[in-house]
Amino acid sequence: MYLNPTERTTLLQLARHCLQSYVRKHREEKTPPGECELTERLREPAGAFVTLEEGGHLRGCIGYIEPIRPLYQAVMENTVSACSKDYRFRPVTSSELERIEIEISVLTPKREIEKPEDFHPGEEGIIIEKEGKRAVFLPQVALEQGWGREETLQHLCLKAGLSRDAWQAGTRFWVFRAEVFSEKEDLS
Repeated sequence: MYLNPTERTTLLQLARHCLQSYVRKHREEKTPPGECELTERLREPAGAFVTLEEGGHLRGCIGYIEPIRPLYQAVMENTVSACSKDYRFRPVTSSELERIEIEISVLTPKREIEKPEDFHPGEEGIIIEKEGKRAVFLPQVALEQGWGREETLQHLCLKAGLSRDAWQAGTRFWVFRAEVFSEKEDLS
């Protein structure tokens, strides 16, 4: 594990703080609250996604694949984006806050693979690129949907705006792993 239980708890608390502040006050927090202990790991750049669920259903998911910000900042920014900028959903309202559960995925650096057979659904996330179009699935997507490799690749193509079978030729792929944790878990 990359993060210890205290660091995971800190990131979840930080995400909850940012979510509540943005939804209730329409204010995007730029600095963490004073009680947040930012360890060296939390200050290191890392790719991260924040997923919001309501009643077990996706309510927003936004993130960075590349390590462009310190991890704690990526979590703060992506929490606000997931609740307000995911084009698939209307912005989260204050009446929903108590029902929203937060999940964080901290990503390893991506690596390009030669062929789709080198992708391990459920263990790895995947990025597809073809004809200037691109899409990504986090590792847990295939597991949650019950998809194997071919089904995952077909849905990824559709997400990218490509034909269902576009993955079979002329496509670039990258894979990554993720450390995934949520408010639902006991992190001790």
